[in-house]
Amino acid sequence: MAKNLLIVESPAKAKTINKYLGKDFTVLASYGHVRDLVPKEGAVDPERGFAMRYDLIEKNEKHVDAIAKAAKQAEALYLATDPDREGEAISWHIAEILKERGLLKDKPLYRVVFSEITPRAIREAMQQPRSISSNLVDAQQARRALDYLVGFNLSPVLWRKVQRGLSAGRVQSPALRMIVEREEEIEAFVAREYWSIEAECAHPGQPFSAKLIKLDGQKVEQFTITDGRTAEDARARIVQAAGGALHVTDVASRERKRRPAPPFTTSTLQQEAARKLGFSTSRTMRVAQKLYEGVTLGSEGTVGLITYMRTDSVNLSQEAVAELRDVIARDFGTRALPDKPNAYQTKSKNAQEAHEAIRPTSALRTPAQVARFLSDDERRLYELIWKRAVACQMVPATLNTVSVDLAAGSQHTFRASGTTVVDPGFLAVYEEGRDTKSAEDDDEGRKLPPMKPGDRVPLERIHADQHFTEPPPRFSEASLVKALEEYGIGRPSTYASIIQTLLYRKYVELENRRFRPTDVGRAVSKFLSGHFTQYVDYDFTARLEDELDAVARGEEDWVPLMERFWKQFKTLVDDKKDNIDRTDAGSVRVLGTDPKSGRQVSARIGKFGPLVQIGTSEEDEKPQFASLRPGQSIYSITLEEALELFKLPRTLGESNGEEVIVGVGRFGPFVKRGGTYASLPKEDDPYAIDLARAVALIEQKEEFARNRIIKQWDGSDVQVLNGRFGPYLSDGARNGRIPKDRDPASLTLEEATRLLEETGKPVRGRFARKAAAKAAPAKKATARKTAADAAAPAKKAAKKTAARKTAAKKAPGKTATKKKAGTAAAKTARKTATRSGADDAPF
Repeated sequence: MAKNLLIVESPAKAKTINKYLGKDFTVLASYGHVRDLVPKEGAVDPERGFAMRYDLIEKNEKHVDAIAKAAKQAEALYLATDPDREGEAISWHIAEILKERGLLKDKPLYRVVFSEITPRAIREAMQQPRSISSNLVDAQQARRALDYLVGFNLSPVLWRKVQRGLSAGRVQSPALRMIVEREEEIEAFVAREYWSIEAECAHPGQPFSAKLIKLDGQKVEQFTITDGRTAEDARARIVQAAGGALHVTDVASRERKRRPAPPFTTSTLQQEAARKLGFSTSRTMRVAQKLYEGVTLGSEGTVGLITYMRTDSVNLSQEAVAELRDVIARDFGTRALPDKPNAYQTKSKNAQEAHEAIRPTSALRTPAQVARFLSDDERRLYELIWKRAVACQMVPATLNTVSVDLAAGSQHTFRASGTTVVDPGFLAVYEEGRDTKSAEDDDEGRKLPPMKPGDRVPLERIHADQHFTEPPPRFSEASLVKALEEYGIGRPSTYASIIQTLLYRKYVELENRRFRPTDVGRAVSKFLSGHFTQYVDYDFTARLEDELDAVARGEEDWVPLMERFWKQFKTLVDDKKDNIDRTDAGSVRVLGTDPKSGRQVSARIGKFGPLVQIGTSEEDEKPQFASLRPGQSIYSITLEEALELFKLPRTLGESNGEEVIVGVGRFGPFVKRGGTYASLPKEDDPYAIDLARAVALIEQKEEFARNRIIKQWDGSDVQVLNGRFGPYLSDGARNGRIPKDRDPASLTLEEATRLLEETGKPVRGRFARKAAAKAAPAKKATARKTAADAAAPAKKAAKKTAARKTAAKKAPGKTATKKKAGTAAAKTARKTATRSGADDAPF
């Protein structure tokens, strides 16, 4: 065992660094977070200075044990987790665990940080160790506690007032509000008609078009002409005044500079990768992580290709700038180099300037040189990062814009513009993507023929074109990230997890790469905006982030911050629990009255999702329910559309002496004959399907059922079955595999039973519940006996486990749980506390 132990977060990083440090070091990975708040109420105690109870993350226990074993034999320990607040907190947790296990006595503990994984950066970091930053740890602890308190206190209110199983995160909720408010803008939008008039000019040198800018001596605005008749009358007047030609009245030329964009931060990388590569934020971060941790470059070995990808700084080190300038001079000539390096100012007031922007660890490694060692995603992202970094140190582009005014008589004027590139400068390498194009962008690259005042330009034709204003676009990943950053909501390193949480919770859906809120998402947002306004307010969320940053800088203590937040928040939660009616929760919309029954018709969120309802729970007669069709929303459905939904189930006719019915159930639309149910494929509409198609689907299902059983044995639950993916074994509780070289029909009961024992896995879903219900009566007595017999040893095991578990003591009175959570909910909560998602983990 080496005398020094260095701990990083990922095994890939550990492998790379181990090659750099040599035999005196053992490098181990923590595999991300090592412990988190216990996944149940009371993990943060506001009555005891916000004492926090921690537990090991179950999937990482073996890695913690390996670290502890190595630490016991090491002479010195180095914590080299990521160079951000979360990484600092992980180092602190590891240190606390080792301390509580008595493994740090008389052993030096160092914190080292580096923003790139290269031999030079690692050596420099090892020569400049420091202690763990309590300020950064406090900021991360406060952030985690806030997320926990919001999740565990606000989510149950949503369960009672909207729908069970919902969650409300501190940062995800304002992001959801953005998406919902944009959708409401789109729905409320009323298109306006307007017309434009253009002239097609037949200049001998080059034809071009020009837009009308003055009509009857007045400036033309967007809504100057709003109908076809007015447009045609104007066009006729202009044609008559022009007399077949336009006359040049003015030619203006101006030269302008376009400066390169700064090197990438986390946010701008996510935006550009979305625009130019079509990457999601999570895909961008996953690929960037691989480039940062190291790629094997043939004989050169494993090298990190980019600097740390979680940063909000646009700074570049002097060494990096010098190397970039060398590459520019070599590949593009000294004319492409500015006299002095370009410097950029970070817009974010809370940026960690000690970090660097995202850049290649060596600009000398061009995308072409490393391409063969990279996957397609890695190659494309590395090329984006390399080009942006090189371009940021190049001279501005010089553009020349020519604007020509052309008169049609004395009262009407057209204008043509064109922009040409005089000196490409940085554009020779990289041009920043844009979400929307401006009129200036349309002119770029357009070259006009030489003209001077007094010239007569032949007129080919004048045409009028109809247009309608368009609603604001839905957010894409790029534009949502941009908006979150502009409002100061969350931090760039958390944007990917915010978006993933919204998608995972089915609060939003991606439609043509744009976010559309689901009905459940809208209900959650409307409820929070209506009753917890402050906590989804953009300014409030941004101010809270500012305060957390102040804690990180050592300017504010975290406990008073928590107290200010908690007092108001808890009072509001307690009040809303008892004083909000479910119909006032944003998830119920009254549509009108059913003309047949005279009962109320409403659209609402039900137990299994959006639905429409006739009647209310207060009436003696039970309400009727109907599921929405694809594309329908409880927020836009009309009374007439809702009443149509109650036409199901409907009888299509008879087949084989039995009625054929079509309906919509919990699992979607279906057709039924006798005891046979068949689900409708997506292409079949339950409101339009005919009898012949329904019978075909039913008989297809019955044919499958007839051929499903390949073999079975009397007196045994074991069967050989035909499944969706081929033959398999089942006894109702377990499914097992059949060897590919074995004929399923020739299996004996003994062979089938043995294979089930060797390969069987529990049946999941509703079939598992049916199997369990069937077997339950015969097993009740056994279960009680087993539970009783197991009680004593289980208690002993729990005590033994508790003695081994670790806990944190960050604040006075802070204790740790020693109990291992065994519920499915606890395990799920642990899984959400991943490296990328802990800032706003869902509960």
